Amino acid sequence: MHPNGDLLERLFTGLDQHDHEAMAACYHEDATFTDIAFDLRGKKQIQAMWHMISEGDIRATFEIVNADGDSGQANIVDDYTLTSTGRSVRNQIDSRFRFQDGVIIEQLDLCDAGAWAAMALGGPIGFLAGQIRFLRSQKAGQILGAFIAEHPEYQ
Repeated sequence: MHPNGDLLERLFTGLDQHDHEAMAACYHEDATFTDIAFDLRGKKQIQAMWHMISEGDIRATFEIVNADGDSGQANIVDDYTLTSTGRSVRNQIDSRFRFQDGVIIEQLDLCDAGAWAAMALGGPIGFLAGQIRFLRSQKAGQILGAFIAEHPEYQ
């Protein structure tokens, strides 16, 4: 396996083991992370997100699809309880990467936003959140902002 495949193994093993510090070591200082709710810039913001997520009951299974010197792809299934609603979520993610200097410089996580919102939120708000990225981003930003405010190491 290419060394960047090993890097992705460490990233997702860290997620399953709730080890945000091991995960943070996989990112470049100027890394970006984008998914259906977050649009993060820089290693500190990304680590804060993983730290917040790691405090929950998340379990991750994954398969490294490919990884070379420039890019990679992994399929992930995250199982967790969304803390704010108490609802169980099983999220299937297609995660795509670009690498620089032996670490992740860009990560793009793709999933079915409608399916995620139906599981995580349910009802009319889940339907709307599944359709409107702004609603997901606004709420995720508020939650992460509050987490960062409580953790000065990310400020």
